[in-house]
Amino acid sequence: MAAHDSDWEGVRLHVVTGKGGTGKTTVAGALALALARDGRRTLLCEVEGRQGIARLFDVPPLPYEERKVAVGPGGGDVYALAVEPRAALMEYLEMFYRLGRAGRVLDKVGAVDFATTVAPGLRDVLLTGKVYEAVRRREGAVYDAVVLDAPPTGRIAKFLNVNSEVAGIAKVGPIRNQADSIMTVLRSPQTVVHVVTLLEEMPVQETVDGVGELRAADLPVGGIVVNQVRDRVLSPQDLDAAARGALRTEEIRQGLVAAGIVRVADVDGPRAGRLADGLVAEAAEHAARVALQEQERGELDGLDRPVYELPFVPQGVDLGVLYGLAEQMCAQGMA
Repeated sequence: MAAHDSDWEGVRLHVVTGKGGTGKTTVAGALALALARDGRRTLLCEVEGRQGIARLFDVPPLPYEERKVAVGPGGGDVYALAVEPRAALMEYLEMFYRLGRAGRVLDKVGAVDFATTVAPGLRDVLLTGKVYEAVRRREGAVYDAVVLDAPPTGRIAKFLNVNSEVAGIAKVGPIRNQADSIMTVLRSPQTVVHVVTLLEEMPVQETVDGVGELRAADLPVGGIVVNQVRDRVLSPQDLDAAARGALRTEEIRQGLVAAGIVRVADVDGPRAGRLADGLVAEAAEHAARVALQEQERGELDGLDRPVYELPFVPQGVDLGVLYGLAEQMCAQGMA
């Protein structure tokens, strides 16, 4: 992949969020591929326990360790990690308290699960802490960029704002220090939070709300990724005519003949009329949908952030499609 400028030079942590159903895991995977250009190494993390990355890259379920899942378009490597709170807490106890065998005993009696259940703030510190460690790593498996497939927009500000979440758990000590260190990175120029959306009313409204919450928490908002964008099938002139109900059915009938759908002898018959009327109705619906999409685009433009568009893929997403999406991200300057 040829060298090019990116809108996010110097960023090491790309957090990807979005309303459920917008394709945020697909976008996160494509972004990890796009960032693995020119021999770079990227780590793609997930924290929701869904094994979405494994399904996306068609690999076995990910353990709590970094595994190579793909080679980037430019020869770099993409590694993946499924961060699991119980394993993260065990690692945390060993790192800060050197519990070793005692930590395993706590796990057996259920204390670990109890701690991560009754203290959700602690759970988020553990999840983000593992990602933080990968971003800050300077020895061993060092990554040029880390991509986090994060929780949805409705929970993202609370999830990332671990400092306030642990306020009721720990005023001082290792947990509080860890939270403070994580927030320093999350609020630094090393981090951006990208929001994935669709050109539909509910996802756009959740995007607007999510961006507002991120800004209120002093977390850096990155780009807006508009996913599953459909091509316009009509010219601007035809869209305008369809919206006004001014499409000429006579011309549509002739088009049906030209396409071989209707015989010349039947162009004025009832079947051709029904087909033409159906196409006029579909065109009107399409024009209304395009107008709504343009309105939603205006809402997104009002956020004053870079906007990237990825196409609708009717056949579904496989690894080949993922590489294509990564190429489009690079072409638009996202990576």
